[in-house]
Amino acid sequence: MKEHENACTFLNDVESAVTIGTFDGVHIGHRKIIDRLIETAKANQLHSVILTFFPHPRMVLQKDTDIKLINTMEERSQILRKVGLHHLVIHPFSESFSQLSAEDYVKQLLVKYLKAKKVIIGYDHRFGKGRTADIIELKKYGADLDFDVEEINKQEIEDVAVSSTKIRRALQNGEIEKANSYLGYNFMLTGKVEKGRQIGRSLGYPTANLSIVETYKIIPKTGVYIVKAFIDNTTYFGMTNIGNNPTVGGQKQTIETYFFDAEFNLYDKKIQIELLKRIRDEKKFESLTKLKEAMNADEDFARDYICELI
Repeated sequence: MKEHENACTFLNDVESAVTIGTFDGVHIGHRKIIDRLIETAKANQLHSVILTFFPHPRMVLQKDTDIKLINTMEERSQILRKVGLHHLVIHPFSESFSQLSAEDYVKQLLVKYLKAKKVIIGYDHRFGKGRTADIIELKKYGADLDFDVEEINKQEIEDVAVSSTKIRRALQNGEIEKANSYLGYNFMLTGKVEKGRQIGRSLGYPTANLSIVETYKIIPKTGVYIVKAFIDNTTYFGMTNIGNNPTVGGQKQTIETYFFDAEFNLYDKKIQIELLKRIRDEKKFESLTKLKEAMNADEDFARDYICELI
């Protein structure tokens, strides 16, 4: 898959089948559209193209919004690399771009730059200045500009019964297994390991403190989770605490992971953890001894769970 940072830099001689959207989460509902896109491209000897936008339009147009996204842009690209797509076009979304008329949007982005011959879109897709144009107008443009429009109808989408909003809600509630079932893969957190207070080390649980710079990335409900990670070509399991460590007077939220049966220095290394199951809420214990007892119990539970998993 080739990535393009702007539709205007898309240099490709092969005509394309295109779908458009933010695709936050690239969940099983999105996959229905993406699979259709790839099938259509193959059948018509076209290149498959996803046109997406960053930042998320709501971040730009609704300044007071605090929308959190399921994926960082890097994670979204990582997931899409696995689906057999030819091109991912990440077009910058700005206030000036939002003022582009529906006609210019179609003529410039879809026809001139992306060379669209097939456009596959959900029934409720809207575009152009003020999002005033809909699929009926898109089909009219298609008839005039020589591209076909295929609509994913309401019933097909609602049959999946998944939305990015439902997934965000599940994550905020700590329902990680439900979120993963909607996503079709394990929810991930990606960041650089930085030096923490090293309290875990003093308890016999040295942890990797994950720093995530993308402030728009959703962080699941605080608590202890079973996780896995692929580091230096090896899969490791462990447990992650998301919270502010109330037992030791923590003031800010941290994401700290203890990897089982592993000894390595991860400082300044970029890693990705996948959340598998939530064990319990974070709580304040009356002493470090009680905290360590709880961590021992968490580890026993996690190891039993992993044994059943593998």
